[in-house]
Amino acid sequence: MDLRLAAGALAAWLTTLAVLAAPSLGGFLLGGLLAAASGALLLAGTRRWAPAVALLLGCAAAAAIATAVRVQARDSSPVARLATERAAVVADLVVTDDPRPLPGGSDRVAVPARVERVAAGAAAWRGSARVLVLAPSTGWQGLLPSQHLRADGRLTPPRRGDLTAAVLTIRGPPELRGGPSLPQRAAGHLRDGLREAAAVLPDGPRGLLPGLVVGDRSGLDPVLVESFKTTGLTHLVAVSGTNVAIVAGSVLLLLRAATAGPRTAAVGGGLALAGFVVLARPSPSVLRAAVMGGIALIALAAGRPRAAVPSLALTVLVLLLAVPSLAGDPGFALSVAATAALLLLAPGFARRLRLRGVPRGIAEAVAVPAVAHLATAPLIAGLSGTLSLVAIPANLLAEPAVAPATVLGVLIALVAPVSHRLARLLARVAGLPVGWIVLVAERGARVPGAQLPWPAGLVGGLTLLGALAVAVWLARLRAVRRVTLAAVTGIVVVGLPAGVVHPGWPPRGWLLVACDVGQGDALVLNAGPGAAVVVDAGPDPVAVDACLRRLGVRQVPLLVLTHLHADHVGGLSGVLRRRAVGAIEVGPLREPASAWRSVRDAAGGAHLPLWTAAVGEAREVAGIRLEVVAPRAAAHGTRSDPNNSSVVLRVRDRGHTILLTGDAEVEAQDAMLRGGTDLSADVLKTPHHGSAWQSPAFLARVHPALAVISVGRGNDYGHPAPALLAELARLGARTLRTDQSGDIAVCDDAGRLFAVTRSHPPP
Repeated sequence: MDLRLAAGALAAWLTTLAVLAAPSLGGFLLGGLLAAASGALLLAGTRRWAPAVALLLGCAAAAAIATAVRVQARDSSPVARLATERAAVVADLVVTDDPRPLPGGSDRVAVPARVERVAAGAAAWRGSARVLVLAPSTGWQGLLPSQHLRADGRLTPPRRGDLTAAVLTIRGPPELRGGPSLPQRAAGHLRDGLREAAAVLPDGPRGLLPGLVVGDRSGLDPVLVESFKTTGLTHLVAVSGTNVAIVAGSVLLLLRAATAGPRTAAVGGGLALAGFVVLARPSPSVLRAAVMGGIALIALAAGRPRAAVPSLALTVLVLLLAVPSLAGDPGFALSVAATAALLLLAPGFARRLRLRGVPRGIAEAVAVPAVAHLATAPLIAGLSGTLSLVAIPANLLAEPAVAPATVLGVLIALVAPVSHRLARLLARVAGLPVGWIVLVAERGARVPGAQLPWPAGLVGGLTLLGALAVAVWLARLRAVRRVTLAAVTGIVVVGLPAGVVHPGWPPRGWLLVACDVGQGDALVLNAGPGAAVVVDAGPDPVAVDACLRRLGVRQVPLLVLTHLHADHVGGLSGVLRRRAVGAIEVGPLREPASAWRSVRDAAGGAHLPLWTAAVGEAREVAGIRLEVVAPRAAAHGTRSDPNNSSVVLRVRDRGHTILLTGDAEVEAQDAMLRGGTDLSADVLKTPHHGSAWQSPAFLARVHPALAVISVGRGNDYGHPAPALLAELARLGARTLRTDQSGDIAVCDDAGRLFAVTRSHPPP
């Protein structure tokens, strides 16, 4: 096998990464030295290996110079200079990729764009520079690539490692100055038709079908996204070479079945490939997937997968020279690794399985996901800090449904502009394979130990790569295979059922659980088997849904949102997900307005009553008494009106008192003291994640035996404040923190109050 070009492509990749992180002058010097060394070897080298090494050095030199040119253009642009000054500017932009919601329940989006003109004060410059726009979702979420617009905001320097010249932070809507291009308009129209047709499906398949077919994740449930990560199925909701191969391959099969000649089939496959690129939008990621998928398809169809390795290497080299920022793109690395594994390893693995008596179809079905996962596992582990133990079986189970779902999805997109009724009918048919994929992801994610923590970064990736290499080498020994089979059988037969039947969580007699949802609040009050009152939803739907699933909560008679900050309401969809919710109660302040709209829309969509809490109101839910003790009115003119308008609940359960305070700060705490409210409690949910904005007199009035602080690890707010911790210690309260202990359960045993924690895995 000729691997010379593959070695050159790898050298170019590593060189590009190095030059992207260095000044352009260093890149030019490195490129010159490498080019000189390559030329010297070609002129004077007499060894047989000299041409191969010269090729490697030449590829690295070309990558260094090409990348340095772009780094110099980035650093010398007016946009980069204005970013170092953090200047306020008015920019003319062209959107280059789909807007992406920011994580953590934020109502903002990230929009990759290109600056064509920028003005700061009276001065203006023209040119072209890449920027990342951070903007409100309102007005920005629906923009299409190639759309022209104008917006004003503030430039700041980006992180190094790519060719982005600046980050542009914007607070208002854009001024549209031109529509998208014809291909992008056509793609948007077809994608809208696919989304509308998929609306007839249940929640999970509804969002997955557009994601599976064209990578449109806008309607995908965040909890389902996390399940896909856990089971190693994330590649199914991103446009990849697999999508391209399925679409173009289906067209080729149809043409060959119709006895079309090789040229006709080639033209048909090419047209299908071009059409899919338009449908999925011709962004860099889609073009990359089209190239990778086309290579795999041609090689496998020709029956000569090893002959495609130089073609793959040449493609990688050309893409890196044309778009150097791909060198640091995780999707690019995963795509190359998976394609190389399919070309190099899958045929041999399938052949060995057939030699051991495995039927041909089953052997190939097992080989493809196995080698793809093994090839990408070190990259995924290094990027995410996790290791999926169910990825291979999950991919094996999901794989048969991918092709029919993809083909049906493309047909739906093409049919929708002509006949909505037929598109919806096809969507119901597509719901069967898509529903199966959802089932595999959800069931696989719930397997105990499905995902294990792993060291992140380069060290973690290389460690796993070495471990896999040793494991593959040892697997050649029959004794090792037998021991491994016995160990796996023992885990499956004994370990997994034990984990399901005796999970050890939640502890017996639990009254309250403070969920570990990062920097936010999500509190759960036990309301009987499978039921709970939930107070706040945290910032992340995935985290709160996982906590409620661990507690076995299927019914929520009452959901209280103390106030509307994102770290308390961002996870609302996670609470509502497949649970019977009775009502949502909120405080008197409807700010921030965007968060209020989200809560109102979610309640309306789920047909839930939306109540406003009032002081003196008392409710009984399954033996739990909840009394609203604050606020008497919405706060205005305080340090943080939303925080000081937090609903404060005094809870009585089994003879114990729990005070849940939201993010009430000093002003709200002093108001409760002046009102003469009985604030004494056995357990205090410490206000505002343990911030410094606390009243010592308030803490003394509560005088808790146990203080629970819901706070995120490594937060940059300084929570919890040392002064607060010292004050709680002085009062004799035991203090527990979710950033140190994970979920915290407050329990009762025959009248005795105690706490149990579900500790974090080591970072």
